[in-house]
Amino acid sequence: MADKDDDNGGGDSPIPAERFTPEPEGPDGSDRIAGPNGGAGGAGGEQTASIAISGQYIKDLSFEAPNTPQVFEALQNEMPNIPIEVDVAANGVGENFYEVVLKVRAEAKVQDQLCYMLEIEYAGLFMVNVPQEALAPVLLVECPLIIFPFLRRIVADATSDGGFAPLMLAPIDFAGLYQQRMTQADGEEGGTAEA
Repeated sequence: MADKDDDNGGGDSPIPAERFTPEPEGPDGSDRIAGPNGGAGGAGGEQTASIAISGQYIKDLSFEAPNTPQVFEALQNEMPNIPIEVDVAANGVGENFYEVVLKVRAEAKVQDQLCYMLEIEYAGLFMVNVPQEALAPVLLVECPLIIFPFLRRIVADATSDGGFAPLMLAPIDFAGLYQQRMTQADGEEGGTAEA
């Protein structure tokens, strides 16, 4: 799957090949990925990592446009202000299985009048086999990157079907969000220790 089509000339996949990482090689040079229980190496202590998505789904979706049709007149002359809140959560649901949930809340306002409010929780179910120290970054950075394009399409469709211009979410820096969360957690721990 890797080296045949470097110029993106073969295949119908809309996902660029560079988004895929090569499969790790086994200790014997094979390209097999170890199962959930096999993969802890002997002397080197290496572990073969794997991430697989088992499913994705909408957990919650709410769209409200309480001031239609009056708000459409205001939208003819002014662009709405749309602050967007994003959050990521991950929960274990079984051995090596985790549910990763992306939460988005958007409130569009024009002239202090609510145009619409959109809230969505979109989730993916992942089988993750990585070392413990890499688990949090994988669940809060890598997994959200996989399901974000699907969430983005649903948000655009929901706002468009609601009678408004499609809301196209900009790419999200999940690594930055993770770093911010870790920094905040470290600060809170330091504050507690000082108190």
